Amino acid sequence: MTAASSPAPRALATQAVHAGREDLAALGVHAVPLDLSTTYPSHDSRAEAARIDAFATTGELPEGPPVYARLDNPTTARFEEALARLEGTDASVAFASGMAALTAVLLVRASAGLRHVVAVRPLYGCSDHLLTAGLLGTEVTWVDRTDPAGIAEAIRPDTGLVMVETPANPTLAEIDIAAVAAACGSVPLLVDSTFATPVLQRPVEHGARLVLHSATKYLGGHGDVLAGVVACDEEFARRLRQVRFATGGVLHPLAGYLLLRGLSTLPVRMRAASANASELARRLAADPRVARVHYPELGGAMVAFEVYGDPHAVIAGVRLITPAVSLGSVDTLIQHPASISHRIVAEPDRRSAGVSDRLLRMSVGLEDVEDLWRDLCEALAAAGSAPAARQGLDSPLPAGLSPDRGRGRTGGLPPARAEGVPA
Repeated sequence: MTAASSPAPRALATQAVHAGREDLAALGVHAVPLDLSTTYPSHDSRAEAARIDAFATTGELPEGPPVYARLDNPTTARFEEALARLEGTDASVAFASGMAALTAVLLVRASAGLRHVVAVRPLYGCSDHLLTAGLLGTEVTWVDRTDPAGIAEAIRPDTGLVMVETPANPTLAEIDIAAVAAACGSVPLLVDSTFATPVLQRPVEHGARLVLHSATKYLGGHGDVLAGVVACDEEFARRLRQVRFATGGVLHPLAGYLLLRGLSTLPVRMRAASANASELARRLAADPRVARVHYPELGGAMVAFEVYGDPHAVIAGVRLITPAVSLGSVDTLIQHPASISHRIVAEPDRRSAGVSDRLLRMSVGLEDVEDLWRDLCEALAAAGSAPAARQGLDSPLPAGLSPDRGRGRTGGLPPARAEGVPA
């Protein structure tokens, strides 16, 4: 095919619907087949031995049918192909959870003798714990989010990875991926892009080598699948497949099926939920019961806010919004990070990363925004007003938080305006 006759590049919304499904018409089906096989027959054991040897040596998936479900699965492979297409990478490798995916990345680097990680807080609480606790023999150096130059200074000969999350969990703080990538030099940059998804950002276009998703969240989108995935170049994907085969952190094919289905509606879900979130952030910023609102300039469906009253009363007071961990579902969820998602992070580290005891994190869904706002207002009323609520609470106002509504990182702003939210 000549360049003149090459098909025009397809938009992300089109890719989301069709990626991983292009062969269905030729197969004579419309819905994606679900392959639940754990093993695959072969009468040629010599050929099977050669294929297994090749995989063990290179990590490249063998041609033909899979050998065993821990090595590969056709349904999961469709999801991996589609996600790689959306992220603009050569490949992606799916795992049983986001933490299994991160563990595999760390093991790949550790196997090369590169156990040191440079990371930027805040990260998801369990990611923070995995790095800090040294469960995999890793050593971590934490760097200030506002100082990409500090990343270059922290890199050592045994540094195998630089890790950032943007927007960050739970404060929604953002970071310049291109600036961080430049500071990394030859060290791979891993960006946890769970909150953004490829609808809002594609980190590889800004210099990242690895993109991590807790696919449990927006990629699945309906709160009914647990999964993780790393989008990357084929060289790194081969190493990840070898770790996945050896450790067994594989994704069940039904989960792969649900994730592929979730990708098809990802752009429309993200845009609708983001519109709701932006409006709620604007209203929260104008509410006298709210001390500070965090909403990324990038946009998205996550809102974090700090209250003057008792945050636990807000959690107890919602009726339409679900008080639960996780995020990215079609319904709205709210949780108190200091008590749950980031409880495992030491309190001084939580506070220094901006995770105050008054912070609430809300994953905004697809409900009518007026219904959501009514529910939030009633819950905020139950939490108490600013002057009364500050008396008798166990935790003081976070350092630097004045009684006036404020912009997360840079001080005050007028009513009806929050970080990243237009007036």
